[in-house]
Amino acid sequence: MHRPNGELKIRRPPDKSAVAHFPVIYHLSLQAVGIIAGVLLVLISLPGLLKPNLAGAAQKFPRSHMAGVFLLTICLVWTFWLLATIQMGEFSAFRRPLLIALPIGYGLVLRFVGEFLAVRALGILCLLAAEPLLDAAFLRYETSRLLVTVLAYLLILGGLFWVAIPYVLRDQITWTTRSTFRWRCLHAIALIYGCVILTFAFTQY
Repeated sequence: MHRPNGELKIRRPPDKSAVAHFPVIYHLSLQAVGIIAGVLLVLISLPGLLKPNLAGAAQKFPRSHMAGVFLLTICLVWTFWLLATIQMGEFSAFRRPLLIALPIGYGLVLRFVGEFLAVRALGILCLLAAEPLLDAAFLRYETSRLLVTVLAYLLILGGLFWVAIPYVLRDQITWTTRSTFRWRCLHAIALIYGCVILTFAFTQY
């Protein structure tokens, strides 16, 4: 592409030596993240598309204590691993107190936050899951990386709302399950999105 002054602008791939100076946590390639995200989207959306009667189970999810404990435990293990392994720099002195406070907070949440526990835990899990997606897409030049980036920001947006205003997910599920058409459309969109990410993961990333 020629600029107005006649100079030729050439787009080059990012310098790997420059990328190495940016701290990353998960060290996953964009292809690996794309495959994981695509497979998860397909596995989550396909059953709902083929079996609309699963809408009844979805309606019970926001107040399911068992689901809340399960998801919150995953969040605890994930966060504990992050605190134990990431480089904290000048905040390293806070590592041990945070590692002690984390399981205590987990117990307090189980004891006192019974309302919409599953929704809040899902929101935390979405926020945790967004980081490896953004890490993998960081400084990549492919336009198709935006599929992963958009998914990450959707997870962040949903996670923030579900943690702070958990009844939002309940209302979203109620609206979606009000008709079989809405239910199947939502899962069809997620399935197509997952398949597109998988396609680019195997062909371009």
